[in-house]
This record gives sequence, C-alpha cells and structure tokens, in this order.
Amino acid sequence: MSERATPIPTETATGESTESDAATDAADSTTDTDGSGTTETPTDQPAETEVPKTGATAVVEALETAGVEYAFGVQGGAIMPVYDALYHSDISHITMAHEQGASHAADAYGIVSGEPGVCLATSGPGATNLVTGIADASMDSDPVVALTGQVPTDFVGNDAFQETDTTGVTAPITKTNTFASHPDTVGTDVSEAFALAREGRPGPTLVDLPKDVTQADSTAEPQEPTTPDTYEYQTHADDDAVRAAADAIQSANRPVLLFGGGVIKGDATEEARELATTYEIPVVTTMPAVGAFPEDHELAMEMAGMHGTGYANMAVTHTDCLVAVGCRFDDRLTGGIETFAPDAEVVHVDIDPAEISKNVQADYPLVGDAGTVMTQLHEAIETPPQTKKWRATCQQWKSEYPMDYRAPDDEPLKPQFVVEAFDEATEDDAIVTTGVGQHQMWAVQYWTYTEPRTWVSSHGLGTMGYGLPAAIGAKIAAPDQQVVSFEGDGSFLMTMQELSVAVRENLDITVAVLNNEHIGMVRQWQDAFFGSRRMASEYHWCPDFAKLAEAFGAKGIAVDDYDEVADAVTEALEYDGPTVIDFHVDPEANVYPMVPSGGDNGQFALEDGHL
Repeated sequence: MSERATPIPTETATGESTESDAATDAADSTTDTDGSGTTETPTDQPAETEVPKTGATAVVEALETAGVEYAFGVQGGAIMPVYDALYHSDISHITMAHEQGASHAADAYGIVSGEPGVCLATSGPGATNLVTGIADASMDSDPVVALTGQVPTDFVGNDAFQETDTTGVTAPITKTNTFASHPDTVGTDVSEAFALAREGRPGPTLVDLPKDVTQADSTAEPQEPTTPDTYEYQTHADDDAVRAAADAIQSANRPVLLFGGGVIKGDATEEARELATTYEIPVVTTMPAVGAFPEDHELAMEMAGMHGTGYANMAVTHTDCLVAVGCRFDDRLTGGIETFAPDAEVVHVDIDPAEISKNVQADYPLVGDAGTVMTQLHEAIETPPQTKKWRATCQQWKSEYPMDYRAPDDEPLKPQFVVEAFDEATEDDAIVTTGVGQHQMWAVQYWTYTEPRTWVSSHGLGTMGYGLPAAIGAKIAAPDQQVVSFEGDGSFLMTMQELSVAVRENLDITVAVLNNEHIGMVRQWQDAFFGSRRMASEYHWCPDFAKLAEAFGAKGIAVDDYDEVADAVTEALEYDGPTVIDFHVDPEANVYPMVPSGGDNGQFALEDGHL
C-alpha cells in the first residue's frame, strides 16, 4: 500500500511534471561493460546522502513516534515538503481520489482502530475539501489528525495562490487547531495534536503547516505524544454523587441503561455489559453506540430515537430511572425534550462536563470516564433493583412491535431483505459502513450487531457519501475482518471516485448499493410532510453502477429479484477485491418505525397512515 517506491514528480521550469532526477539518473547511467547484457553503476555515481532534518521531517518523525502506520491524503504544492519526508518513512500513504474521501477514511480508521486516523491535504481547496470530514468527526467525537499545507508565512494574509485561513475555517469544528510557526516546534505541534485527538473526549485536531516552516532546517527531536499541561479531564466521578446515583438505581422499578457512543469511544463495553447483566437492567443504545451491547441478548432493546425500535422507545418513555452513559441527547434521539423519558430520574455519565444537562436535565450528574464511572456505580449498588416485572413488560413490547416488514412476491425487492441476507452470510465481527439516508437506517435496523467498532457511520452531521471512503479506512484498520458498505444511489454518487482507491489497493470490500432511484429519505419526508411534492429527490437518471464498477476495475453485479440475492452476496464475499452490487430495490419502501422530528418517542409511526 505504500507508495514510497513511486518516483516523486517534480516541476520543470516550464511547469511540466517529470520523474525525480535520482530515478532518471539511475536509468541513464547504466552501461553495458562487456557486451553480455549485464550492467554496472559508474564509480562516479553519488552515494545516497543523509536526509536533511527539516520541519517536514520533524512532522513525519512526530507521526512515527506516535505509532502511526497509515495516512490518507492527496498531494499538492504547499504540503509537498511533508510528502517528500514521507518518501523516506515507513508510514504507508494511501492516496485518495478526493480530500473529503481522505478525511472520511481517516475517521473510519480511528473508529475501528481506536487510534487517531491521519489525513493530509494541501492548502486552499485541499484544506477546505477536508472540512466536511473534520466536521463529521467533530460531531461524532472521532479521533482524527488533519495536517494541511499552507502558503509561506510571509504570504499569509496576501490572498496568495491557494491560500485559505484554515485555522479560522476549522476552529469551530476541531478540538484544537494550530498554525505551525517554527521548524523547531512543528514536531511538538503535531505530537500534541495527536495526543489531544485521542485523550479525554476524542475529536479532530488540525495542524496548519506553512511551506517555509516545513522546508526550513530543524533541530527538534521527536517526542512522545503528550497533551499540554493546561489540558485536564476528570476520570473518576465524585464519590458522593456516585452513591446518590446508585441509590436511585437500586430504588427504581423500571430502570433503563442508555448507552451512547462514549461507551465505545472509551473502550468501556466490558464494564457496560457487566453492569447490565449483573443487575438485569434493560439496555437501549443510541445509534453511535450500536454494538456496545450485543443485540441478540435478552436485555437488549436495541436503538432508540427517530428510527429506533418501537420497544426501545417504549422503554425510554416509561422508565423511572434512565442511566445514560456517554450520550449527548441529540434531537434524533430525544424527539421533543418535554416528552423524553418524562417520568425518569436521569443519571448522566459523561467525560465532558459541557454535555451534562445541555439538552436533558441530569438529576445525578457524574463527570468522568465511562468505564471508570460504571465500575464505580457497580461497586456502589448494594441491592439490585427488582426488575423482573419490568423486564417482562419490555419483552412484551418486543412481541407487540417487532422489526418486520412485508415482502410480497408481486412487489419489487425490499431493501431490508438485502441487509438481512448480508448479515446471515458474514462473520459476527464483520464491519458495516454506510452513507446517510434510508439505506443507513435499514442497515442499522436489520443487521444484528454484537461487537463494538463494527458499525461505522455518520451520525451527527449526516454526511451522504461517507460509506465508501469509510469502508476503505475500516479495511486498512482491520484487514482480517469482512467489510460491507451499504450505500444509496444518491449517496454513492457523491464519493464513488474512491472506488479507484479500493481497486488500486486491492481492498476486499463489498459495496451494496440499495438503489431506489431517489434520495430516499428526502422523498419519504416529502411524501409525509410536503404533500408528496417530490422536488429534486428523484434520481431516474442514475448510471448503471455495476458497469461503472467494472470500468473502475472492480467486480460489478446487478440484482433485480429476490432469487438473485443469495448468489450475488456469495459471489461478492468470495471475490478477492472490491465488488459493487447494484440492488434495484423498491422505490416506494419507507423506513419505519419513525418518530416525526420533535415528536414524542412513545408515539412512533409503524406505517404511512400513522404519520
């Protein structure tokens, strides 16, 4: 996957690109010494010289010291010194087709590996093309380090070619960002960015790298990633607050554990599962937390919220004690705040004190690391809550509101059927990535997730096109796990150029396009709330995705009927390389259950007539 062996293009005086002088000289200097066809290198060939220490080498050394193995990016003028330093590094660089793809691939790499993903781009449009992926990582608290080229320091503020105020643009969507000002400190800037991306509440960080800083000589030595002395976060919750929360839990008649994405980010799934099973408390998850608790467990109520299960939303609506861990209570989870868990005392565990009572008022605020605080609660609960009757009620809701769907033979292929077919054919630790839209919801609803870091999607920002580049990052992070990306036709069209990367790197991933020739979720909302006026949501001009895949060099398969699904899934999973299956699914299929925006989670719709 490394491209270190590829000659690096350099610009001639006329602006034309040529291969490096070293590669050209090596080709030209060989001589036939004895007519036998063997060659030798002339004695005057210069020996390889030691790489000079510059700001760029300090950047790369900082990444190497942090243990970075892969970086995703796109070359360009202002970032070129850093790429030149990467030429001599063991870090494998994955050249993406677009900078947005690089940011999503790095994001997914961070989700799956637990370590920050690294993306690089040049100044100006390169940096601004990263913005969507950085914002996505910020909303979902994903660890990403972005390194952007910048025009030389003396040109900053002069509207130089490909200049953008990158730190200004990204300030609202990064955990921290830094304008590197000196070659002797730029390595430290990168090391701190890496540490900050993963410590405490994870998130994206950025270092802007002026070209004069990366080209200048440097005397800096690499350092282990450490956070600044001013950065602090709390790991243990206050003992008195823990005891009070434990009393509330053990006194509850209808307790619910609500696991958020922070459970997975904090590597706290073992503590979460132990807390739930020891005290036999039903478990609901947010969408980012899918996989934090095995969905085939009898205590699992699965995902709550706008398109959560009916039984999860009923459990949250009727609980008298909601224990939320690593959850930010966004509007897609809560619906209307005034109707969310109306009878519950709320225990809120979060490492970020800014999240406590931001949206839902916490009766028992517990600031600290998810795993640590759940262990504290576990030890503080002296008498288990009496949940037998409550658990029976939750099981009854599962029977009353099952996740099923109609699939008449005389109607087009249902997308839910496709998701279930892949779930049945893959291993338990298979990784699912998605774009955003109806296909995303079907992928989370009809796949049974039992392991953390196997669900990779865009949650808070809702970024269409996330699925394919995320599949690339996920496969790089976990090469021995199966990776299936569910995409919609509209979503896939946004970043499908990254298929060229999957082909070039021979990545064994499968893209399942649930092709309904619409921006499906928009069409569903237009039908429900805008008098069926389908303005700009119908995509009848979609290309043939199977043929397009073949043009890229991938395997392409088209599926129209139920009896073709199983063979197509098997063929794709057995193929050693990227496959795109164009599933032509029912264009009128809708996602249910559904809670209208701002609605009452306990009043979910199960079909069109319920809205």
